[in-house]
Amino acid sequence: MATGEKILQTAGKHIGEKYVLGALAPKNNSKWDGPWDCAEFTSWCVFQAAEMLYGCGNNGGNPASADAFTGFWHRDSKQLGKRVNVKIAAQTPGEMVLRFPQPGLLGHIAISDGKGGTVEAHSRNRGVIKSQISGRRWDTGVLVPGIKYTQQAEAPSVVTLLLIFRLTDPMMSGKIVKEIQSKLKAAGFNPGKLDGIYGPQTIAAVNAFQIVEGLVPDGEVGTETAAALGIELP
Repeated sequence: MATGEKILQTAGKHIGEKYVLGALAPKNNSKWDGPWDCAEFTSWCVFQAAEMLYGCGNNGGNPASADAFTGFWHRDSKQLGKRVNVKIAAQTPGEMVLRFPQPGLLGHIAISDGKGGTVEAHSRNRGVIKSQISGRRWDTGVLVPGIKYTQQAEAPSVVTLLLIFRLTDPMMSGKIVKEIQSKLKAAGFNPGKLDGIYGPQTIAAVNAFQIVEGLVPDGEVGTETAAALGIELP
């Protein structure tokens, strides 16, 4: 049976390889060494471990051309797999941690190392890296059906950031949002009216800024994007 440990081991062999937003990885090519984006990387690792497609537009299609996307991981985690608490994912090797995509944008997905760390295709600036789960925003952990997972006995510490600017209902607002808008406008990215409301046009400007700066392109402003904008979050 395919295991979470095998997914993690497969992922770990590709640290340092190149990230390209939207790059397609042929899931059935065991010698593929990039470029990657985050969803393609995780879906490729699953296929290499279990010879099955997951998180792709057509999980019954040709593995050489099946396209992976965080939105499809969102769909499959709801319909096919099992969602678990992120803290459980943090102590389970090979389990995924997923940030759902905002409408019209991308999310992010990483592979847990079971010790609070990750292996992930992060961004253009950083490529495939080891990182951490703590201090970042995630929506859920994901167990892929057909994979045997072994939860580690020791639970790593997972701290959730209290302030991340993203699309919410009602929309987030305030002085920091207005500062984000001002910084975006000064950098040449149009956030719309400088009204202090984190709405769709501001989110689109954040996403465009992230792509140009080589950051994770999810339209959310956490510590990394804030630092790139020259903003210090409380």
